[in-house]
Amino acid sequence: MYTFSSKKCTLYILYHIQILLLIPSILANTKNKKKMLSTTISFNHGIRLVSLLHFPLLFSSSSFRPFLVGATSFRSSMAAPAMPTPPAAKKVEHKMELFGDVRIDNYYWLRDDSRSNPEVLSYLRQENSYTESVMSGTKNLESELFAEIRARIKEDDVTAPLRKGPYYYYERTSEGKEYVQHCRRPLPHSQAQVPPSVNDVMPTGDDSLEHVILDENVKAQEHEYYSIGAFKVSPNHKLVAYAEDTKGDEIYTVHVIDAETGALVGKNLTGTTSYIEWAGDSALVYITMDAILRPDKVWLHKLGTEQSNDKLLYHEKDETFSVDLQASESKKFLFVASESKTTRFNFYLDVSKPEDGLVVLTPRVDGIDTSVSHRGNHFFITRRSEELFNSELVACPLDNVSETTLLIPHRESVKIQDVQLYSDHLVICEREDGLPKITIYGLPNVGEPLNGLQGGRAVDFLDPTYSAYPTESEFSSSILRFSYSSMKTPPSVYDYDMKTGISVLKKIEPVLGGFDASRYVTERKWASAPDGTQIPMSIVYRKDLVKLDGSDSLLLYGYGSYEVCVDPSFQSARLSLLDRGFIFVIAHIRGGGEMGRQWYENGKLFKKKNTFTDFIACAEHLIAEKYCSKEQLCIEGRSAGGLLIGAVLNMRPDLFKAAVAGVPFVDVVTTMLDPTIPLTTAEWEEWGDPRKEEFYFYMKSYSPVDNVKAQNYPHILVTAGLNDPRVMYSEPAKFVAKLRELKTDDNILLFKCELGAGHFSKSGRFEKLQEDAFTFAFLMKALSRIPA
Repeated sequence: MYTFSSKKCTLYILYHIQILLLIPSILANTKNKKKMLSTTISFNHGIRLVSLLHFPLLFSSSSFRPFLVGATSFRSSMAAPAMPTPPAAKKVEHKMELFGDVRIDNYYWLRDDSRSNPEVLSYLRQENSYTESVMSGTKNLESELFAEIRARIKEDDVTAPLRKGPYYYYERTSEGKEYVQHCRRPLPHSQAQVPPSVNDVMPTGDDSLEHVILDENVKAQEHEYYSIGAFKVSPNHKLVAYAEDTKGDEIYTVHVIDAETGALVGKNLTGTTSYIEWAGDSALVYITMDAILRPDKVWLHKLGTEQSNDKLLYHEKDETFSVDLQASESKKFLFVASESKTTRFNFYLDVSKPEDGLVVLTPRVDGIDTSVSHRGNHFFITRRSEELFNSELVACPLDNVSETTLLIPHRESVKIQDVQLYSDHLVICEREDGLPKITIYGLPNVGEPLNGLQGGRAVDFLDPTYSAYPTESEFSSSILRFSYSSMKTPPSVYDYDMKTGISVLKKIEPVLGGFDASRYVTERKWASAPDGTQIPMSIVYRKDLVKLDGSDSLLLYGYGSYEVCVDPSFQSARLSLLDRGFIFVIAHIRGGGEMGRQWYENGKLFKKKNTFTDFIACAEHLIAEKYCSKEQLCIEGRSAGGLLIGAVLNMRPDLFKAAVAGVPFVDVVTTMLDPTIPLTTAEWEEWGDPRKEEFYFYMKSYSPVDNVKAQNYPHILVTAGLNDPRVMYSEPAKFVAKLRELKTDDNILLFKCELGAGHFSKSGRFEKLQEDAFTFAFLMKALSRIPA
């Protein structure tokens, strides 16, 4: 039985006394019944910057966990003591009129760009207190789930060491510590004298050889939130530049330190993005943002000089474009790209003479998207257009970029997703039939003609659905390092010899507690969308617990935006759901990139509703095939996936038992009409520009906040981060306030706003596990599966 501390008990009583004291004034004011303080969470449109928004980030926490199916006795959480009264946001009419259409937003006042308005903060705290009160009966369960999830983790561990120059680099985690240590060890003399091999092993016997370059635990002590967005070692391995975010707003400070002593070198660079690269051993190139957090300027900084004296290399003035930065695998060039959702063009910087500035590599042509790489005397260019929608690969000489040779032609059924170059090999990451592929080609010696590619060896994978992608490797070696995972296979790092085809497992994520992959089944199924399109789904469950008779609990996850591929991967936290008889499903809906570029094109702009109807079709298929029933179906999505959840809740609230909308982009029209909101301008090519009448009415027809109505909704948990630069906290806050006003059911509606975090929630690894435990407890409560 859970017992309150005296302090919590006092707060609990005071909270209800406050509510009782408010009742007379509420009843006396029947014309304005909801004059209680209120706040909302602004959904910052950082969802919008594709380069900042990515995969692992799609799940707010590691994964979901439930309670033992058929465990002794379960009682309905809905039968618990009377629920506390939820906060009621005050209504302040805000009238918006466009194209003869009038929208009234009574909760517009919840937006506070300074995030310091006392009334707004008070309302957010009320919502958090209400959430804690409603979930007070699940504390034992949350604690049990957290302990279970954490117990699966090998807390004292190291990542697979990566050989770079004269060192092995890796990250270490320590028992009880939230953050990582960045470490390195010198190569043993025997390895330093020969080329890298897949059989190389980092010696670990002598602890004195391990050097901790940076301990994030020490740096994080002074901050509620701490995240390192980039950690870059100089070419001579003497210095390290790292980008640090201490608020969750994704505005970074760059520090340069001596790799051996940790001493600060020069002054910090402030107000940057996490895009930083070395230009030789004594200069950095970095990117800053404009007032709406659009990466727009590229700078060259010489160590030891003032930031105010840095050289501006490029300024992108078009508000629909953003700039990014990457180093070539050869480390001889830096590439600066400026991109919108449909167009991308590139410059290069020769790191041996950075003072010469940027040189155009691929020109700006509307509708043409190019990405570039380098090896030897050639640039390699991946080029996409409306006709070449899945991209082609060409090469050109360094001294004549207009003279291109076709290496891989465009194919309608195979999408080129990425290219990774080595001194003697070319690695192509592709997608075919919704699954990732890695194909390797040999290259002629540098200086010899490059007339085309022949053959190509594909890496084989075993699971029916999986995630596989190359990771950083040494350019001069013949070893490809890649990461592999499936929904029943923990993340595994392999070194693959591109000459022999031999692969060696270098690291598999330990899963403690008796995990046995053979107990789990992964499947791939297809649902028919209303227009007949077949929508793939990735499914996992524990075969000895699931009955497949419609009685099983199921969690359906979706995203479906920005051409992001949500490939099925392993999450140890998810085992807590699977081991309690849950089925977990990813719906690979249109708007994502899983099935190629057109899959994305058919889920954006005027085809955005396909994303929502695809998801509904997947839910209906799972019910029809007896994977679950409506009473056992839960759904979840984050960020743009939170938009998905908001939209389908309005469209088909009867279909779901519970929903989790994490940092959801739900106030689509209002946000996209305001170019002063971060990243809005870059998103017009994704969602549409509602300043144009046809887009206005189409976007309004699905915008979750604009379509909340008087109807029954399932149990709902909404989360937000006060410092979120991608989705302003106020968007989910308004969504919740309007749901409270209009919904006609007595189901749970909770709003949890992290007041010291941003889009990706709390920063510590155990803090994130606590969020998992809370989410799983909510789902168990909604399904009436709280143990007695």
